[in-house]
This record gives sequence, structure tokens and C-alpha cells, in this order.
Amino acid sequence: MTRSRRTKIVATLGPASSTPETIRRLHEAGADVFRINMSHLQREGLRERVAMIRAIEEDVRRPIPILVDLQGPKLRIGTFAGDKVEIDTGGDFTLDDDTAPGDATRVHLPHPEILSALEPGHQILIDDGKLRLVVEEVETGRRARTRVAVGGTISNRKGVSLPDTPLPVSAMTPKDRSDLEAAMEIGVDWVALSFVQRPEDVAEVKKVTRGRALVLAKIEKPQALSRLEEIMEISDAIMVARGDLGVEMPLERVPGLQKRMTRMARRLGKPVIVATQMLESMIGAPVPTRAEVSDVATAVYEGADAVMLSAESAAGQFPMESVATMNRIAEEVEQDSLYWTILAAQQAEPEATGSDAIAHAAHRIANTLGINVICAWTSSGATALRIARERPNATVIALTPNRDTARRTTLAWGVHPVVTRDAYDVDDMTFRACKFAVRTGLAKVGERVVVVAGVPFGTPGATNMVRIAFITQEHADAA
Repeated sequence: MTRSRRTKIVATLGPASSTPETIRRLHEAGADVFRINMSHLQREGLRERVAMIRAIEEDVRRPIPILVDLQGPKLRIGTFAGDKVEIDTGGDFTLDDDTAPGDATRVHLPHPEILSALEPGHQILIDDGKLRLVVEEVETGRRARTRVAVGGTISNRKGVSLPDTPLPVSAMTPKDRSDLEAAMEIGVDWVALSFVQRPEDVAEVKKVTRGRALVLAKIEKPQALSRLEEIMEISDAIMVARGDLGVEMPLERVPGLQKRMTRMARRLGKPVIVATQMLESMIGAPVPTRAEVSDVATAVYEGADAVMLSAESAAGQFPMESVATMNRIAEEVEQDSLYWTILAAQQAEPEATGSDAIAHAAHRIANTLGINVICAWTSSGATALRIARERPNATVIALTPNRDTARRTTLAWGVHPVVTRDAYDVDDMTFRACKFAVRTGLAKVGERVVVVAGVPFGTPGATNMVRIAFITQEHADAA
């Protein structure tokens, strides 16, 4: 199954999509990558979900990447004597280390690290920002007296967000460490790290993965924005997690930040996923709103590598329809001439490396000659990613002997991976590139393909060759 679009679709699995039949149908509808959210799953259930996906992958004979999304630290208030209370705007409210049930004037905050880090003037958001407190006075480690800027009903164990407060805590909890070890044992392809604040958070995960999976940083904290380029440099990909980002900062800033992050990721050659509430209404309705369609289309026009469904495919009533709708939107946008004009306008200058020069040359050759396929022989996947960074008007077939590389590069814009043995000479390199271009249905006899490789063959980072090849009937017969 070869997709006709370049933008990839990430579908989250959950109660509505937890059977092999449903996962298969999601893949057929257009899902390229499956996300497993560990916020709603224990490590025992992870193995079962992964086994289902791998069985389908074997059956369809196409790499299917698995993205495990770690829960991250969940900050919550304590409980109330009557389960919930009403706090008035303009009043005082205290967060403290007293474990007694709360009332309309105070509640327990079971996170001493927060009480140690808060300072006067810092905002505290509760229940996804529905209530907003401003710190007035702090007794370090004991309590924080606040003024209620936006009041309302507050109930047991609601989430706490701290847009102004850098927290001296790890982005990984004990549960995350356990889940991460389980994911490495099973062999997942991508790991998403929640609530990243600093590049050291990503480095901590990479010490555990040790190259066994690629690490994706979720940008959902204002603190991450001040060190965004450092975080992106150390990460293998990023996710624009607009939900939490929109809670902790003014909503009107999020669209601009989304564009900024998408363009920065492309400049660095790192895949970027745009996520959260993209087709939210389809959790309970078979069709999206017009605004949601525009939202997905905007992410595609901006050149995002992937767009993601969360509750729509995990817990909604119409998971297949959600994927199919996103698939149609992406296909329609990519057929618009304006789409290619926008991508060309964002074209970054190639870096001063041999690999970048070859990738840029392959892009220019394909566009100039109207060639629809660039075949990239790659061991680590770096060659395919550098070509994808160029956003050529051609599909990139990543030919690799490494199944892990094939799965990982599937996330990237326009990359169609094929697992095959490495080339042993230039003639073999060219012949099999043409053969696979025909087999995938992306090219036919009489057309040309661009072939990119490195000599000596099988050497990571040795990309140094670009070649134009004609497809003959011999290639078609071999396919």
C-alpha cells in the first residue's frame, strides 16, 4: 500500500481502537504511525498493543512505526472535604503541605518541589486553566498564599499548570522509567517525552534508549520555548502539543508558535508533528467542523511532517472516519499549486556538508526534470531525512537493509521506506532502485528516477553520489 500523499498521519490507539481488526482498518484508512499513550495504559498492556501492530505490519508487508508517549509528571492538588468547593474571584486561597482535606480557603498541594519553586507574581492554573491563581506570598516548602484571579468550582485532584515556574524536577517519573524500559524491551521505534522544559530532559531519556529508539520532544511548556533550538538540536523530532501549550500561555500565541516550530524543525531536518484537537468534534460526530478542516489544512500547508489524532481515534465514536477525513484533507491540500509555492518559499539553504549538497542537488534535479521519485539508499535514515527536508515534488523511496530505519523514517514527510539488502555495486544500486520504483507503483517504464547513495556501500554518512536512471521493461519484469 503506497500513499499518494507526503504528509503522514499519526493515530492514537485506545478503547475505541484496541483490536487487531480496528487497527488494521485505521491503517487502511490512512494511519501511517500508531501512538500508544502511556497516560492511559500500564506496561502490561503495551506488549499486547505492540504485538497487534507488528502482526499487521507483517501481513501488509509495510513498515508501521510505533510511537510510545510517556505520561510525564502529572501535578495535581489534593482533595476537599465535600469533594468540591466554590472559590470566589478576588479572594484568597492557599496551597500548602497540610494533608487535611481542603475547603474554600485552602487545599493540600502534594508537590513540595512546587512550593519550593513558586515566587510572588507566578501564576498557578488549575483544571486546564479554568481557575487562575496569582501567588502573593510564599513560605518556602510550606505554603503559598494566592489571590484568585479567575474563580469557580474546584474539585478533587484537578491538574495544576505552572506557566511561570521552572520546576527542578525530571521530565521522567518512576512510571515513565518503567514504561520506557518496557518499550525498549519490546522494540518500539519512537519515544515521546512529555512536559520537556530543557535539553537535559531529552538527554536523560536518550541515556536509557541508547539508540534503540528515536526520541521526540513534546513542546507543551512555556519554559521549553526559551531553549527551543537547544531542545530541537538534541531531539530526533518534536511535537507541537497545542493542548497544554494553549493552557499555559495565551491561546492567540499558539498559531504563531506552531508556524515557528514547524519552520525551525524543517530547517534543522527534524520531523515535526502537529497535535491536539485537530478534529475534536469527530469524537462524537461523523463529520468535522469547517474550522477543524482549516486547522488540519493549515498544518499541511506549513509543511508539517505529520498531523495527529488523539481522542478522535482512541476513544471517539468514529475512529475510521476521523483518519479517512484527515487523509482526504492532506491529499486535497497537496494537490493545490499554492501548497508547493508555500513550501518553496520556506526553503532553507543547505548546510555546508556533502550530504546536504547531494540532497539539495537531488531535489533540484527532480524538480527541474519533473521526476516523481527519488530513491535514497540509506543505512541510518539520515540521507532520506535530508532529502525530505528539501520538500521535493517527488516521493522519497528510502531503500535500507535496516528494518528499524525503515520504521523510523516512515514518520518523515514524503518518505516511503522499503526494506531490502544493501547494494553491492553501482549497477546493482541503479537496477534495484528502478525495480522498487516500479513495484511501489510510484513510477513506470519510460520514466526516470533520481538515485542517491554513498560509496563505499553500507557506510553510514557516506552519501556522495546522485544519478539519473531510466526505467526499462527489464526493471518492470523484475518488479
